[in-house]
Amino acid sequence: MVQAQQLTNPVAEAGVPCIVPISSDCSASRAFIKRYVGMSTLPKSYAPLFLEASKHSVFLSQPWFQNLDRTVVDKAASTRIYGVEMQQQERDNRPIGALLLRTSSKSRWGISPRVFEGLSNYYTALYGPVLGSNKDECAHAVELFVGALNNDRREWDVVYLRPLDVNDPTYAGLLDSFRAMGMVVQTYLCFGNWYLDVQGRSYQEYLSGLSSVLRKNIPYATRKLERTARVRYVLITSHDGLEQGLQDYEKVYNVSWRDKAEPYPGFIPGLARIAAEQGWLRLGVLYLNDEPAAAQLWLTYAGVASIYKICYDERFSKLSVGTVLTAKMMEQALDVDKVREVDYLGGDEPYKSAWMSHRRERWGILIMNRRSIRGMVQIVRHVGGRLIKSSLQACSSILPGSSADLAR
Repeated sequence: MVQAQQLTNPVAEAGVPCIVPISSDCSASRAFIKRYVGMSTLPKSYAPLFLEASKHSVFLSQPWFQNLDRTVVDKAASTRIYGVEMQQQERDNRPIGALLLRTSSKSRWGISPRVFEGLSNYYTALYGPVLGSNKDECAHAVELFVGALNNDRREWDVVYLRPLDVNDPTYAGLLDSFRAMGMVVQTYLCFGNWYLDVQGRSYQEYLSGLSSVLRKNIPYATRKLERTARVRYVLITSHDGLEQGLQDYEKVYNVSWRDKAEPYPGFIPGLARIAAEQGWLRLGVLYLNDEPAAAQLWLTYAGVASIYKICYDERFSKLSVGTVLTAKMMEQALDVDKVREVDYLGGDEPYKSAWMSHRRERWGILIMNRRSIRGMVQIVRHVGGRLIKSSLQACSSILPGSSADLAR
């Protein structure tokens, strides 16, 4: 059982790791928390942990988080990392877990809650603690994450962790640990996630299993394109041709059906460059008479091809340029990259189910602090009357003599 201890100085200076000691019942070695402010302060010893976690998803890799931290800038927030490390005799500490958060302890308009949230946003298809493969260490790290957040409860009113894999044992572990700490927790659906279980099939075998409509439309649209214009397909997997490819992607994106520009214009180019460095990049561009007509950004790593961004010029929509390009990218994924899974990421749009075979869900966890006034307001708002009485009872235990425990 984890015993959380109150911090004497809960606010770390920027760039300085703040050690948060938490006792552990681990017999092999002592586990403890270190709190880091900013991705740049994280020691190199965490690299193997991120590498292990990235085998589960590219969205848990260190380069992914680094690009997100660098390009999605919020001046009112900072990045905080709770790192769990094993203290080993005569050896360096060994990281076994990291929880990456974006923190904002300043309340806007006085009554708005102070929010801690996972280092994720609408760009993120999957989020979670960065953990290794040892199940016991994973469970222990989750308990310590929650203990550290409990220690820092004076700094936040709500915590959002999203989008999480509801089938991962970590999801249940987080829920159990937060509830054991007496926090009010609510879960909610973020989005459906369609994916293809390849099962070793070639592209032609996959094609034969699609609906008759799509199976006929792909070759028909391809032939129609070739009769209409000079067609050229370019696949970029490295830095060679990448800058031109990004320019053409942006041209297509800006005239596509999408109704708004990227709010963080540096994110996609940064992701593509990092993906090129890591070998993940699959940037496909379809040209008609040398004019970019459709573009797709896929990330291929650890046997999974993630369809990250797709767009096409609406002038060419009747020519099904998006369908033709998707088919080309699928052929690359199945016959060349030989992935075990193709992931269409977030959303239940009908066209995704036409190409994919299975659906799963990504859920979020909202944690509300019943020991702060603004946290109580959120409990009333999100949970309602059934927990008001119990929350007030918990709060009354620290009033009036312990009023300092109420977050100001």
